[in-house]
Amino acid sequence: MSVTDVATATGVVVGRVEDVPPGEGRAFVAGGEQVAVFRLRDGSLHATQAACPHAGGPLADGQSDVDVLVCPLHQYAYRWSDGASTSGAAPVRVFPVREVDGDLVVTL
Repeated sequence: MSVTDVATATGVVVGRVEDVPPGEGRAFVAGGEQVAVFRLRDGSLHATQAACPHAGGPLADGQSDVDVLVCPLHQYAYRWSDGASTSGAAPVRVFPVREVDGDLVVTL
């Protein structure tokens, strides 16, 4: 059973962990808002707004490592810890995300 955009007491279920391959990101809708969810190769999960604030680039298609996400259009980098740009651009919004019984739960 696929559960998408179902509100819980502490967040929104946007999909399943297996929907996001290790080392990649995917775009989802959480409570009417577009979010990009990433599953890093170390197993950690991260979520940001889906569009880059600089030029609307699809952040789910960006490259990431344990510290930053890089927009695929103009290579602006954003810290996972607080969404601040390391390149001088406006920050991105970051959201808490966690796995609950295989579901991805994003807190807006």
